[in-house]
Amino acid sequence: MDAVFRVVAALVGAFLLGSVPFAVLVSRIFFKRDIREFGSGNPGATNVLRTFGPVAGGATFVLDILKGAAAVYLATLLAPAVWSADGRDWLMIAAAMAAIAGHSFSPFIGFKGGKGVATAAGAIGMLMPVAFWVLFLMFVVILLITRMVSLGSITIAIEFPVLCVLLYGDRTPMLLFGLLGGGLVVWRHHANLKRIFRGEEHRIGSAT
Repeated sequence: MDAVFRVVAALVGAFLLGSVPFAVLVSRIFFKRDIREFGSGNPGATNVLRTFGPVAGGATFVLDILKGAAAVYLATLLAPAVWSADGRDWLMIAAAMAAIAGHSFSPFIGFKGGKGVATAAGAIGMLMPVAFWVLFLMFVVILLITRMVSLGSITIAIEFPVLCVLLYGDRTPMLLFGLLGGGLVVWRHHANLKRIFRGEEHRIGSAT
């Protein structure tokens, strides 16, 4: 029973951590506006960046990363001590997915939310630090070349499962996380993909 309680607490806690809508909070507390009424309407760091500037956008991005990392850390604290390493992996992966789901479908803002990239990054940083830095560098390169945050996010989401196979091929939970996490991020960017193919996607620094 203690183990069941710990698992449920870890997953519920991870979901609630992920659900904290920092983009909305930052825009309301510091600008007295609701980010959902501006730009793309997406309550995420990129829309905050475009609407309120780099400081607000950067703060939102960091906070979203931290909540993903905190969700995984909570799972490590609550994982039953008698569990095997594989069992702990499964719980941490489940907590990571719960945090990403919470960010994407936050109950605090009508089960809507951002696209989960920063929250996923925080979880990956805790679970797979090597993969995190490879993905981060790839994201920066794509962003510098194209100035499209969405294309950088989609690229690393596609790259993530490949990295999981190469770096963690003997750990089934990590492989599943790569497929599910990467797939969810790509799916959340389906509208961006259409705009990219049409040549209409927003670029950082562009007036349109």
